[in-house]
Amino acid sequence: MTSRERILAAIEHRAPDRVPVDLGATPSSGISAIAYGNLKRHLGMAGGHTRVYDVVQQLAQPEEIVLEIFRADALDIGRTFNAADSDWYDVTLADGQPAQYPIWFHPELQSDGSWLARAADGTPIARMPRDGTFFDQTFFPWIDGYPDDFSGLPDAMGKVLWAALVHSPWDHAGEADFWQTLRANTLALRQTTDRALVVVAGCNLFEWGTFLRRMDNFLADLYLDARNVERLLDALMALHLATLEKVCAAVGDLCDVLRFGDDLGGNDGPLMSPDLYRRFFKPRHAQLCDYVHRHSRMKTFLHSCGSLYALLPDLIEAGYDVINPVQTSCRDMEPARLKREFGRDICFWGGGCDTRHVLSTASPEAVKRHVLERLEIFSPGGGFVFNTVHNILPEVPPENIAAMLQAVEEFDR
Repeated sequence: MTSRERILAAIEHRAPDRVPVDLGATPSSGISAIAYGNLKRHLGMAGGHTRVYDVVQQLAQPEEIVLEIFRADALDIGRTFNAADSDWYDVTLADGQPAQYPIWFHPELQSDGSWLARAADGTPIARMPRDGTFFDQTFFPWIDGYPDDFSGLPDAMGKVLWAALVHSPWDHAGEADFWQTLRANTLALRQTTDRALVVVAGCNLFEWGTFLRRMDNFLADLYLDARNVERLLDALMALHLATLEKVCAAVGDLCDVLRFGDDLGGNDGPLMSPDLYRRFFKPRHAQLCDYVHRHSRMKTFLHSCGSLYALLPDLIEAGYDVINPVQTSCRDMEPARLKREFGRDICFWGGGCDTRHVLSTASPEAVKRHVLERLEIFSPGGGFVFNTVHNILPEVPPENIAAMLQAVEEFDR
């Protein structure tokens, strides 16, 4: 199989010729810049660049030689932007490693050693602590209440770090020829690779409520202010459907997977009751999935952290083809249980290695055993793309990453 065929077979619950693998096709299946630099040194790789394409999470854009080592089967089409050396400038990471930021991102060093990021109008919106490895949101546009008129929603969203400091290709979305360039770049990429192509579209709903109102306020709103929650979600849906119309027209016949995001779970269960999910979010998630399925060839991929066991039947009914990152360290998210109960209905993109308790702290031998156990559980009959549980974090020893890769290769032999 080609990489594209391998990914699509897995999503369609057909057994691929080997386990499909992802590294960096989404901003929830990648590797931190620090871990990336450490891995390259461990592998004896000189030259190239550690380019921080997702500045909020400080994620590296994997280079082709690293993708080959991982036997990666998927690519983010955003990597076709910022492709020139002149699109980047040199910086130093928290551990002293050299790296590069995109030329539009210039955080300000503060007297306490932290870094401050601003929105386009100068509003301080995010901060990375001294020696930190990602930026935290510090500005919540509607923390004091909902406006009477939602016409200012796009401006408010533009002051949230996830939109103001967005990764490629969306850092170019304001350019007059963006959609034409996106199609041309994606067409060229499809003609030069057999990997599956992924477009990250976001279209978050619950999360936008938390970004605008702050988590505590929005969770209370679900119970205490349903009218304004509905108003906000309807306004967001109008924006999201307009975006999806453009995405599907531009690359819907070229991309294989469209990645949505909406974190719905915590360590111990969903962040809301299933009844609240069904009231506010399920119908809208279904509408988003239906639009993509009707207007493109793309599969729908939902990134949603935490314990989702109680919501998985609803997410499947809403039309998601793929779930990520499969956070198996959370309650009710045991791999065998997930595979047994939902493995015929949704593809698990992740769950291949626990980044919380194993990849970061265990011995290489223990990592290898752990990964082989996960592969034995998740891979039979398709429905699985190997990836860690969320991104590979800065503190992960490079020898553990190598052991993880060795386990996947051994399993395929």
